[in-house]
Amino acid sequence: MRPVTRRAAGATLGLAVLLWTGAPGPARAEPPAGFAAAGLSGIRVDVQPLLAQGGGAQALALRDDLTAALRTEFADRLGGAGPVLVVRIKGLTINPYAGGEGGRGRFGGGGQTDYLDGDALLVGRRGEVLARHPQLSATPASSGGAWYDPESERRRVAAIAGHYAGWLRRALARD
Repeated sequence: MRPVTRRAAGATLGLAVLLWTGAPGPARAEPPAGFAAAGLSGIRVDVQPLLAQGGGAQALALRDDLTAALRTEFADRLGGAGPVLVVRIKGLTINPYAGGEGGRGRFGGGGQTDYLDGDALLVGRRGEVLARHPQLSATPASSGGAWYDPESERRRVAAIAGHYAGWLRRALARD
C-alpha cells in the first residue's frame, strides 16, 4: 500500500468539502474529451443534503433507486479506469397529488409535478472534479399511478430517479 501524500489527502478533503457544501469548484459543464472511451470506474449517489433536511426513508429510497437507474443507464461505460460519477442530490419535491388536472387556471392550484434537483460530478483519481453537470428533472405527479394507492408515492420516487438517470446519460453522451 502506498503512503498517502499531503497532496492526495488535500484533494480528497477538498472533494469532501465540495460534496458537503455544494460550493462551486473548478469544473466544466461538459464532460472531458474521451469520456465515453475511458469509461467510469464507479457510480455514487450522495443524498446527504436530503438527509440533513429530514428526508429520511424517502432519501434513502431515492439513493437506491437512482443508483440502480444510473447503473442501468451507464452499464456500457462501467468498469473502466476513468472517473467516478458522483451524483449529489440537492432537492426532491414530491407534491401532494389528488388525481385529475384540477387547479384554478394557469396561475394557481395543483402542484402536479415532482422535481429532482442535483449535480453530476465526474471525479478523477486524485479527487479533482473534471466536469460538473447541474440537472433538474420534472415528472408528472401521476407517474406513480392512482393517487389513492399506498405505493403511489414510492413509485413516484422510482419514476423520477429513472427520468433523472436517463436524461443524465443523454447529457453526458455529448463529448
